[in-house]
Amino acid sequence: MSSPTGPAGLPVRMPRPRQPGRHRRPEPLVAPEDAPALVLAVPGTPSAATRGLAEEVVSIARSELPGLDARIGYLDGNDTEFPTLQSVLARAAEERTARYEQAVAAGVEGIKAPDGPVAVVVPLLAGPDSALLRQVRQAVMESRVAADLTDVLGPHPLLAEALHVRLSEAGLARADRARLFTVATAADGIILASVGGEEAVQAAGITGMLLAARLAVPVMAAALDQEGSIASVADQLRGSGSQQLALAPYLIGPEIDAGLLAAAAEEAGCATAEPLGPYPAIGKLALAKYTTALGIAPQQPQGAPVR
Repeated sequence: MSSPTGPAGLPVRMPRPRQPGRHRRPEPLVAPEDAPALVLAVPGTPSAATRGLAEEVVSIARSELPGLDARIGYLDGNDTEFPTLQSVLARAAEERTARYEQAVAAGVEGIKAPDGPVAVVVPLLAGPDSALLRQVRQAVMESRVAADLTDVLGPHPLLAEALHVRLSEAGLARADRARLFTVATAADGIILASVGGEEAVQAAGITGMLLAARLAVPVMAAALDQEGSIASVADQLRGSGSQQLALAPYLIGPEIDAGLLAAAAEEAGCATAEPLGPYPAIGKLALAKYTTALGIAPQQPQGAPVR
């Protein structure tokens, strides 16, 4: 039986037929045509480091969903080097209108006027922070653009995984407790540091339970923005038998002054890991919030199994 040939008699690569049955590989998800933009709402004082972090997060989201229109808006931006959330939303609305008008002028058949939200705004926050979320909502209102606002990224098993990785990178936890090796500086008690008051502490506590299951050590959440909260939790952990504590920031980074973390660690007398930063899970969770808002994602990304 002869095979198809191309120029100069070279064989032609034929498309592989779809595998039948329930075990077939799913078709890759792509962004729907004219889908709203994903706008990452970045809190805190803008800086080059903050921009780099946000760009990594949206890069991860784009790699997971080809064709995604992902943008970055800063809550405390200046519309020059760091565009504000309001201006980013307004620009997205202007561009959508311009695309429609160009299509009408070109005589495209069946073109419909733009409908639905211009953007889906995803706050770059691991946990709830009423003050920052109020600022995001105010910026969306001031933009006068139809936009959906999602919830924060956590709690989620992927954030427990990210916290575990950051602790292991700092030498404060075993990377894999199933392997028979020791880490001399491994902590036997973890303080999960959040911002956003009591609501944030409760939400962090959910992820903390997942982290405790991974590390097999006690984990307690505390508020960086409540005086004495970190020290009080440190005392509770030491009172229950933990001697070598570690501070695990339940933060992405821009939402808090780094000096506050250092001061809290010193007050509690313990070492600290780095904030979550642009860990791959952050980009995946931001995308999951976006796709869920649009109804194009059957499920949230799954966390890695506890080892």
